[in-house]
Amino acid sequence: MKKPKITDVDRAILTLKTQRRKLAQFQQQLEKVIEAEKEAARQLVQQKKRDRALIALKKKKAQEELLKQVDTWQMNVEQQLTDIELASKQKAVFESLKAGNAALKSIQNEINIDDVQKLMDDTAEAKAYQDEINAVLGEQLSAEDEEAVMAEFENLEAQLAVESLPDAPVTEVRPEEKMKAPADTEAASEDIDEVIELPDVPTKVPERPEAPEKTKVLEEPLPA
Repeated sequence: MKKPKITDVDRAILTLKTQRRKLAQFQQQLEKVIEAEKEAARQLVQQKKRDRALIALKKKKAQEELLKQVDTWQMNVEQQLTDIELASKQKAVFESLKAGNAALKSIQNEINIDDVQKLMDDTAEAKAYQDEINAVLGEQLSAEDEEAVMAEFENLEAQLAVESLPDAPVTEVRPEEKMKAPADTEAASEDIDEVIELPDVPTKVPERPEAPEKTKVLEEPLPA
């Protein structure tokens, strides 16, 4: 596999990123030195060593100024990297536009404006001729006719949709089954009569029993 070619832009970006990393490390060292000088000055003041405390504070101040300078350098490096990245994107966009413009010109060179105009004229003439033929043959429909045709077309679609529905199932009763139905009913009735024995229904009105003769009471004379 062929390795990608390293350009000057790639080398510049690599150098700037390396420098940014080194500046970040230098910042951390300066911050540690500043904190150490600050702590030393505090202790010297407690020990009443005024001169040495002042020296520690001056060293701290010098390191702080250097730290500000390093911050400025780091900002410049970051800005340079941003500018290079933006320029690279602009170059890519420019190359894309350039390639697109070249392709467009190539296509346009293959098309002659006179040929295009002639083709349009021929198309318009052919269409006008066909319209004239349709008018002569009566094939050109009016707006009302077009609406009627569309309505009829929708009606046909609806009819075909209804016809395509499946038919409802119909159970056919054969004549043999119809003839057997009464026999089955009678058989069922006979079965019921065999199971349940009902008393006979009387056909004559029962005779009423004769009333018994009244017993005669002998009337005896009351004693005087």
